[in-house]
Amino acid sequence: MSENHTRCPFLGGLVTAVRTLTILPVPGREGATPAASLGWFPLVGLLLGGIVLLVAHSLDAIPLPLPSGGIAVLLLTVAALLTRGFHLDGLADWADGWWGGYDRERILAIMKDSHIGTFGVVALILTILGKWTCYAHLLRSGGQEWIAVSFVLARMGVVDLAVAHPYARTESGTASRFVQEARSRHWLLAAALTVAILFLWPGLPLHHAAMGMLTSLLVARLFGLRCRKRIGGVTGDILGAGSELIELVTLALGVLLRASGTLS
Repeated sequence: MSENHTRCPFLGGLVTAVRTLTILPVPGREGATPAASLGWFPLVGLLLGGIVLLVAHSLDAIPLPLPSGGIAVLLLTVAALLTRGFHLDGLADWADGWWGGYDRERILAIMKDSHIGTFGVVALILTILGKWTCYAHLLRSGGQEWIAVSFVLARMGVVDLAVAHPYARTESGTASRFVQEARSRHWLLAAALTVAILFLWPGLPLHHAAMGMLTSLLVARLFGLRCRKRIGGVTGDILGAGSELIELVTLALGVLLRASGTLS
């Protein structure tokens, strides 16, 4: 991470957020602290979701009968490439530690191990399969906006996890400063951006937007409280796992809302 700091910490946090969460090159100097980027996470989620949505629309414009399942695979691949599989790696480490460890110290040690075990592989397969199913359904039903919305809500959930809970490790780690220096002002900025994005999204009913926001925060709080009870807080892997789980749940919510709207 660059040691250069911007003269405007507000925009510097956005630079840090893009560089942290994506592979996209962005000019400018970073914020004074890693935590300064937290408030901008939902906006980066919008950027990622927008790119994935743009790819979906581009594929839809091709005069060939492309199956929704195939397009879903391509979109998931694009998302993984854009994020370097960052959160998927955290999901696998969390699953290995959560079900492979019998106490706090063992769980944290397993999560720190770079090797992926059986539980991690199973978690990856089930999560990716679940997201693929949701993507394919949303593409068929015309609910593509929920694909982009899930990126925004997942990043909001990460901010909630970082702000609401302490860092679980005694030693420093990849996400230690993000969590230790997270403040309520970061949460407020992230929440304001998320609300603005959702409620201004063309064609997204206001009650659907509200349900998405509440669901993502509920999942983040329940997951965070469980992690705090078992290992004393959150880690970088926990933040990554939380992002993936919240993304999957909000995608499923989108599928249910689209299905209920079709039936009604």
